Amino acid sequence: MLSEEIEGILLNAQRNEVTEHLIYEKLAQSTKDPRNSEVLKRIARDELKHYEFWKGYTRRDVKPSRFKILKYSLISKIFGITFGIKLMEKSEEKAQETYEKIAEYFPNAKDFVKDEDEHERQLMNLIDEEKLRYVGSMVLGLNDALVELTGALAGFTLALTDTRLIAITGLITGIAPALARATSEHLSTKSEGGSKNPLRAAAYTGIAYVLTVMFLISPYLLFQDAYVCLCLTILAAITIIFIFTFYVSVSRDLPFKKRFIEMTLISLGVAGITFIIGFLIKTSLNLEV
Repeated sequence: MLSEEIEGILLNAQRNEVTEHLIYEKLAQSTKDPRNSEVLKRIARDELKHYEFWKGYTRRDVKPSRFKILKYSLISKIFGITFGIKLMEKSEEKAQETYEKIAEYFPNAKDFVKDEDEHERQLMNLIDEEKLRYVGSMVLGLNDALVELTGALAGFTLALTDTRLIAITGLITGIAPALARATSEHLSTKSEGGSKNPLRAAAYTGIAYVLTVMFLISPYLLFQDAYVCLCLTILAAITIIFIFTFYVSVSRDLPFKKRFIEMTLISLGVAGITFIIGFLIKTSLNLEV
């Protein structure tokens, strides 16, 4: 006879498994890639197997969480299957809690679930998505834009002070390098050979660069105080770094904190240096714009 606490844990594990089973099934049906669809179906079958395993102890059926099905299906549709399912697996602390609580009651259950979770991770790594193939190109465009334009805008803010002029100067400063980076990425990808399409790699780099530029200069188009705009631009830069670092960390199983701090310090460091340079130029030349 199961205690109320253990039964609750097992029922929660069941609910998670049947919910994830339905999510994987839904993703398998929606993806256009036959290979990815087959991998997702295999993971869905594994999740159903887990559900049946726990049901062997509880002797009860449970209903899935419709909210989670909708939530992770939507996330996967917007940000990609790999990000969606890995975020789902990371957010589910079911395994650790279940292992610790039930190990003394069902020693074989711990080994079973650990083995099955390892199998699932291996299957997840078989999923091939265009977004992840070109993530290096996106990182190139985004990082370059963040470092170069955040620094440039900091310098322009002190040297020019007029927000419209800063925005126009920043836009020109940003668009020209975006085209240069896209061209360089095209030539680099082409020379490497491999499976990546040079035009797509160039497009990902250029688009990431341009979108970052537009996001960073937007405060200067909306507000009149140049220093308020600079603060908002720095906040925007940190937000971009946070979102993209989180995306890459989850999708590629990389450490988040170290990468986020490193990129933030680089961007803010460059911005600080160019702000000082702008101050020195303005002071030495006695500029008033």
